[in-house]
Amino acid sequence: MAESSPGSTDERAQVDDGGGRRVAIACQGGGSHTAFTAGVLSRLLGAAELEDHRVVALSGTSGGAVCALLAWSALRDGEPGRARELLEGFWADNSASDPMAMALNAWMVWASTLQSTGMLPAVSPYDIPVTGLDHFRDLLRRWVEFDRIEADDLAAHPLLLIGAVDVLSGRFRAFHSHHERITADMVLASAAIPTVFPAIHTDGGVYWDGLFSQNPPVRELLEAQPDELWVIQINPTATDREPRSVLDITDRRNELSGNLSLYQELHVIEKIDQLLADGLLIGDRYKQVTVRVIEMSRPASSRLLGPASKLNRDRRFLRELIAQGERQAGEFMTAMAFEQAWRRRDLDALAGLLHADADLVSAAPFPEHGPVQGPQLDAVVRELSGSVRMDLTRKQVAREAAAWTVVVDDAGTRRRGRIEAVVRDGHVVRIRLGAPEPSG
Repeated sequence: MAESSPGSTDERAQVDDGGGRRVAIACQGGGSHTAFTAGVLSRLLGAAELEDHRVVALSGTSGGAVCALLAWSALRDGEPGRARELLEGFWADNSASDPMAMALNAWMVWASTLQSTGMLPAVSPYDIPVTGLDHFRDLLRRWVEFDRIEADDLAAHPLLLIGAVDVLSGRFRAFHSHHERITADMVLASAAIPTVFPAIHTDGGVYWDGLFSQNPPVRELLEAQPDELWVIQINPTATDREPRSVLDITDRRNELSGNLSLYQELHVIEKIDQLLADGLLIGDRYKQVTVRVIEMSRPASSRLLGPASKLNRDRRFLRELIAQGERQAGEFMTAMAFEQAWRRRDLDALAGLLHADADLVSAAPFPEHGPVQGPQLDAVVRELSGSVRMDLTRKQVAREAAAWTVVVDDAGTRRRGRIEAVVRDGHVVRIRLGAPEPSG
């Protein structure tokens, strides 16, 4: 869903229209966990598999804002492939590598963990003589030439949005590259966690971390008139166990609050998409936007530290997250190829994407099969692809498996369900069809 403002959005979107599907990428905040985002963006930007897609906008909050900034900087210079160098370089410099930095990192993580459990009193960042802000600012300036950035009034480059909140007025703010010059302090404002850093005074405001506003900004991305919105989500939507300890409860509260604004905004987009598909909205004011979510699978080791793991700058931990992001981005692209082949009923392309040992299981509300493999699998896929339609008015989510809402037409009766595809090393290894997830 995108709403056009008369005399502004449409004109701006037409300034640079080089063809291909227009993509906006939203990067959720999550401290050190956003090293995962760095891996995703490194793999996606400049990928040959996405040559028919064009990134027209990025947004981010906190660590997601840093990753969005670095990727945007490469796109702004017309060098999408350079995003990998900037992202990997920043996170390498930001990691705790020498003995002093490693000791300080361990102290911060465990102090935060003990504060989360009430075993250590919280300390205001205003009472700590060294805040790390100057180091963070220098690090940003090392990788981004802010002196070369000016307000992009003609929208000649992709849009960048940086989310923050003015702690005095309570006003949500998305610093907007088409309206203002992006500065290092704007990014610091987005990352100013109030228990770690003092508020950032910039652009006439007093700012805290954007996690308290839009995480990340979404609705403003629609000004770029994207065909697709890709969300890199750090906080898991679901959990497999009831939080019982103080640490687990604090951790889950952190995850849920981090997803609150994001899923409210995505719900509005999905609802408008559905109204458009049903013919209940007509005219040129809105357009359909396909929403895709790449959700990080949280490392089990990070749960031992609760939300404090988002402060962890251990080099090995960050490298693992970057590698996970790259791997999951590759699976995401394979899932998109699977979707396109399924929607086109391109059986040859589908067969090429299936692993030799792939299997399929389907259950109500679909015809029951499986598990089936080999020639039988090909026959079932041929049968199902003719009657099962992917519903892209509802978001496609890639976690451990990629999942779509689907509709089956059977003798004039429409039933809704869900299809999941598990991807490994560029191939689909498992397909599951069954009941839809409960709506929420």
